[in-house]
Amino acid sequence: MTTYTPPRILVFAGSARENSFNKRLARLAAERVEHVGGLATFIDLRDYPMPLYDGDLENREGLPANARSLQALLAEHQGLLLASPEYNGFITPLMKNTLDWMSRSDGENSGLALFADQVAAVVSASPGAFGGMRSLALLRQLLGNLGVTVLPNPLAIPRAAQAFGEAGELTDESQRERLDALCRRLVTTLAKLQATSPLDGG
Repeated sequence: MTTYTPPRILVFAGSARENSFNKRLARLAAERVEHVGGLATFIDLRDYPMPLYDGDLENREGLPANARSLQALLAEHQGLLLASPEYNGFITPLMKNTLDWMSRSDGENSGLALFADQVAAVVSASPGAFGGMRSLALLRQLLGNLGVTVLPNPLAIPRAAQAFGEAGELTDESQRERLDALCRRLVTTLAKLQATSPLDGG
């Protein structure tokens, strides 16, 4: 009989801004992951500054220390939950740069291999009427290119300036329910994969 181990999910937003709506959403999502039975690790990319990806810099100096730290974190988790701001209809340079560095090889250790068995959910919040939906489509494409399985039905929160209460909660009940449903599906999917893993004798 195998012992159930709650799946571990790495959570971050593609913004370093202190009062970022997406950072609020990421923190809230981490709480909801815990509520539905997962183990969430929220990180702030402000704590992991890295230079813009440069192949010549990589050849001279190797991976930045923070890229190695993020790779080590990713290796300890089975899932990702990413909150994506939208800049001019695209994902942020910070999100792209972070994933680019994390996917690079470090000696014989493949960065891409760290993404290969990951399952992700993506969310977004935006002051506009579309809730960052355009950035979510691009983030899903990028994660897919890295080998990540991305769950359908992402959550986009429009008019984000009015969407959060004083305690950081979503004020709209339907949005709260959709966030819970997405987090529950991520945890459940990872738990099922864990139960059928050959390493667990399934």
